[in-house]
Amino acid sequence: MGVAKTEIFTDQQNEIALFAKALGHPARVSILEHLFRIDSCVCGDLVNEIGLAQATISQHLKELKNLGLIQGSVEGTSVCYCINKENWTKMKSLLSTFLDQDIQNTSSCC
Repeated sequence: MGVAKTEIFTDQQNEIALFAKALGHPARVSILEHLFRIDSCVCGDLVNEIGLAQATISQHLKELKNLGLIQGSVEGTSVCYCINKENWTKMKSLLSTFLDQDIQNTSSCC
């Protein structure tokens, strides 16, 4: 399998791709929506809310945390998660700039 060659792309291009990858799985989208809906940290079991196995939920939480979209803190035997507002705002800005690009040429290319 080949190397991703991310070094040939700009930091911004790599960052946009990472955010898009994080949003590319419906379980992660569901977790983020749940965290926004409750508008606080969740320390309880997301398994009942999302409907996936604990190991699967944990893996998706790990991906979101590694990217910085959520943050977690240990409270007793639980890890509590919430949205990392600073990184969420950064992602929104990057994706908005990228998605707000318009096609300048009005002629059809195909």
